Amino acid sequence: MVSFPPGGLADALSRIIQQPLGDALGQSIIIENRGGASGNIAGAEVVRNGGDHHTFLVTVSTIESVNPLIFNPMPFDPQRDLQPVALLANTRLFLITRHTLPPNSLREFLDYARTPGNLLRYGSPGNGTTPHLAGELLMRSAGFSATHIPYRGAAPMIQDVMAGHIDFAFAPGTVFPTVRAGNLKMFAVASRVRDPIAPDIPTLSEKGVRDVYADTLFAIYAPQGVPPDVIARLNREINRILAQQSIKTRFMELAAEALPLGVHELKGMVQTETRLFTDIIRSRGITAGS
Repeated sequence: MVSFPPGGLADALSRIIQQPLGDALGQSIIIENRGGASGNIAGAEVVRNGGDHHTFLVTVSTIESVNPLIFNPMPFDPQRDLQPVALLANTRLFLITRHTLPPNSLREFLDYARTPGNLLRYGSPGNGTTPHLAGELLMRSAGFSATHIPYRGAAPMIQDVMAGHIDFAFAPGTVFPTVRAGNLKMFAVASRVRDPIAPDIPTLSEKGVRDVYADTLFAIYAPQGVPPDVIARLNREINRILAQQSIKTRFMELAAEALPLGVHELKGMVQTETRLFTDIIRSRGITAGS
């Protein structure tokens, strides 16, 4: 059960591993897309079907770290009702601006944003998404304000940055061709390390802007009740597939980094993410509707 519509990144990544995972397990893997409510619709469906031990969820880790803080009520408890199986991929977010915005470097952009009278607008794929939180973290760390414009997905957000309707956003590496064509500017990546797909793009922290980390973790979850040996085998088989160079290459073509990890390592990453995002969500009063 993929918590995003067909054609999106979660869907594409799932379909890349669909056949090899089915071959490894000796079973057919069927993908069903249930988008909406930041993953909650698909998550609730997986929880409802949890007793069959054959229904799993592909979503982003914010279903654990963010959704319980911004949705009231939640249709299920991610900590109680779901358990992580494997990390599918990590995608990093890059600070982009419209190509007509005067600044040509991160320092110039921050100076411009802090200048009285320069009222900037930034976009995100929706309230509580990692690009939204990256924008809030940037404003807090760098000391400026901008108006948040939520969209229904990343594609229309990126289109509006290109068209000059909004000034900046945090976007995945799928925008690289547009940047190279001169239709967007790119200044930094909101991650702890540089992206191996774009090693020439500096991190914000390298440029003195601290604590703006907003990697997007695509993960696979199982309902509680699925036996530990099943989780262990799925983790092992998925990680074996992700370690294959052909799979890594196909992921990189989508600006995603395949990351084979153990379940406990994945849990640790999500716990770190939860601490960071909880603070900004509460301090900014972010909800699913604002």
